[in-house]
Amino acid sequence: MTHPFSDHFGGVSRQYVESRPTYPPELFAWVAAQAPASDLAWDCGAGNGQASVALAAHFARVVATDASAGQLAHAEPHPRVEYRQAAAEASGLAAASVALVTVAQALHWFPLPAFHAEVARVLRPGGVIAAWTYGAFTLGLKEAEAIVREYHYVTCASWWPPERVHVENGYRDLAFPFARLATPAFHMHSQWTLLQVAGFLRSWSATARLAAAEGGDPVAPVERALREVWGDPDRPVDVDWPLTVLAGRV
Repeated sequence: MTHPFSDHFGGVSRQYVESRPTYPPELFAWVAAQAPASDLAWDCGAGNGQASVALAAHFARVVATDASAGQLAHAEPHPRVEYRQAAAEASGLAAASVALVTVAQALHWFPLPAFHAEVARVLRPGGVIAAWTYGAFTLGLKEAEAIVREYHYVTCASWWPPERVHVENGYRDLAFPFARLATPAFHMHSQWTLLQVAGFLRSWSATARLAAAEGGDPVAPVERALREVWGDPDRPVDVDWPLTVLAGRV
């Protein structure tokens, strides 16, 4: 039995694929090295396939599932990645068939007891699950960071889905009933222009909900304020995210 699904990103899927940051290659090398084999990985909550395609560098086959048809419609094709529309708790994969399960920036959306049962069903003995999340980012231009934080924590405060709290606290309170693996420290870093930062804000679930409720583009006034402090809008600025990784073995 699958649970009701709230599609927070289907309506902004094009913005999502264009604006979300990339994960460090070292993360995928590490999780792949923990798996007992390299034949099959399941990327759950795959969205546009960002993590799925990165996993394909380490696995012969990756099954990438997402409940959002809108997200999958914009997924990046890859010869070793098979995209499927499926709920997190109903993958359609065979029992004990998967060496690695990954969840990139999506675990907080899942019905966890049912998803955990599905993970235990599809992972082979010694198989590994790794889930990660990144929280609020920092900018190398502090005046711009203050404007973004005002949008994040004031303008969007009442528009974040309740599950977002788990991202803010680094998955501290999420159940994870697997034998935990010690994980190295991983870090996300980019250099973005003003338009890239604004595009990232437009990919947020809170932005989508605010726009649906009130109309217009909630990020437009933020972008104008950023232009006042940024200088040359094409000048790249350092962007950094804290990255939390939960990893465990069955």
